[in-house]
Amino acid sequence: MSRPSTHNFSDIEIAQAAKLTHIKEIAAKLNIDEDDIEMYGKYKAKLPLSFIDENKIAQSNLVLVTALTPTPAGEGKTTTSIGLTEGLNKIGKKTTVVLREPSLGPVFGMKGGAAGGGFAQVVPMEDINLHFTGDFSAIEKANNLLSALIDNNIQSKTKNLNIDPRTIVWKRVMDMNDRSLRQITIGLGGTPNGIPREDGFNITPASEVMAILCMSENFEDLKTRLGNIFVGFTFDKKPIYAKDLKAQDAMAILLKDAIKPNLVQTLEGNPAIIHGGPFANIAQGTNTILATKMGLSLSDYVVTEAGFGADLGAEKFLNIKCVSGGLKPKALVLVATIRALRHHGGAAKEAYNTPDLEKIKSGIENLKKHIENCKKFGLNPVVAINAFPTDSEEEIQYIQAECEKLNVQAVVAKGWAQGGDGMTDLAKAVVAEVEKGENHFKALYDWNSDVKTKIKTIAEEIYGAVGIDYSKKAITDLATIEKLNLTHLPICMAKTQKSFSDDETLIGRPENFRITVREFEFAAGAGFLIPILGVMMRMPGLPATPASGNMFIDNNGVISGLS
Repeated sequence: MSRPSTHNFSDIEIAQAAKLTHIKEIAAKLNIDEDDIEMYGKYKAKLPLSFIDENKIAQSNLVLVTALTPTPAGEGKTTTSIGLTEGLNKIGKKTTVVLREPSLGPVFGMKGGAAGGGFAQVVPMEDINLHFTGDFSAIEKANNLLSALIDNNIQSKTKNLNIDPRTIVWKRVMDMNDRSLRQITIGLGGTPNGIPREDGFNITPASEVMAILCMSENFEDLKTRLGNIFVGFTFDKKPIYAKDLKAQDAMAILLKDAIKPNLVQTLEGNPAIIHGGPFANIAQGTNTILATKMGLSLSDYVVTEAGFGADLGAEKFLNIKCVSGGLKPKALVLVATIRALRHHGGAAKEAYNTPDLEKIKSGIENLKKHIENCKKFGLNPVVAINAFPTDSEEEIQYIQAECEKLNVQAVVAKGWAQGGDGMTDLAKAVVAEVEKGENHFKALYDWNSDVKTKIKTIAEEIYGAVGIDYSKKAITDLATIEKLNLTHLPICMAKTQKSFSDDETLIGRPENFRITVREFEFAAGAGFLIPILGVMMRMPGLPATPASGNMFIDNNGVISGLS
């Protein structure tokens, strides 16, 4: 495609101007015959799980893209991941990018979609950001089937499991920001309509079914994990699981296609696998184990990303996903923007795009802490400075010099403006890091450690906290976890993405702070414990001016205003 200036065209206009390659040709680049893919039109397809090859996985190179603590707009991990994939292919490395599916909540809310930006995008952009291949819809249906079975059992007089409605922790889900549904009352209107009780909705990416899909190794594992979903207690204090309601097979039936990874393409016609979409501040923040393994089975390099800053997405990717799936990253890219470093140096929002070396000198402590954390996992990161037109050469050189003191290379990444051509330097730096063979991934803690010990390790080693406080409810929840024999599970922290601490106002590299575990949730099916730090919303609300108000579709079905 011709390349107009990104300053004159929006992301969607750039994506719509691209000449897409038929998906059968993208599959051919992965040595897959068109008869072996399940096509959703001309530009999307499902990949059968039979293509996953554990022997090939061990020989391939997994590259994780993460970031420093982000500003509300994000720092471009997806754009960098896609651009790096283009760059690696340009220097002769057979590479696939593996990403999460976007949620409609951010698409119509404030943050936008998750298909990259500028000339580093995956396409068809509109499809990916909207209904795509129906995976999110299938997850909603499976989740809400269990909700219906729970309430039906409470109403039933013949096969009643004696569930205490006051103890039910399972909620319905919908993939839309809607604060009005956080807490609701159901079953009103008399006996034909069920037993009245309090309930609520989570957003689909926060659903345990989403987490289960992302952690499952195969279809049988999916069914087992679905059966292990904890629902609540009986009136005589016995735990009830989804398998007690015989829900697992019916839920799995609804997910029979959703479990298969989705194949699309980048703007430059390279393979992209997109599958699963949990948030990183309240869930594990990474695509499915199956998608990552699929990419590694079909390519020599796989570039993948983990949500929000490295203290959230990367920590969970490494301590949960990699340990569970037996994955070993061979390189890690840490995305930084100069605007975020100005932010962490104390710049007001209006000054994010104003060069200020003194703010950079203060804000770089956030980046340095993330670099230190990456090294604790045995991974020496490559810093990608995601370029903006307002970056000054003085600021760039300072960051590069400070990173060099830590034996870390910092490379300017220009994927947004130049696509793969602007990412070959970063690609070469990543390949050099892989080929050194000095990165040896190790998890930060042993899953079998005491729960408080695991939390202490994350809080002190990753966040830099000096201690942890537990509320009375958290202590009670911990006793329940022990009663249910779940103490061996890894930790999936739920905390603000805006700070290393649980206080979003503590920017930069806070010191001498404590964190508070307010309560625990646990995903017995997905396989992790969730300490809640602060007030975390599993159902976001729309902003005062939703992004939906700037969208338009014409008589020919052409969409504008989607980002």
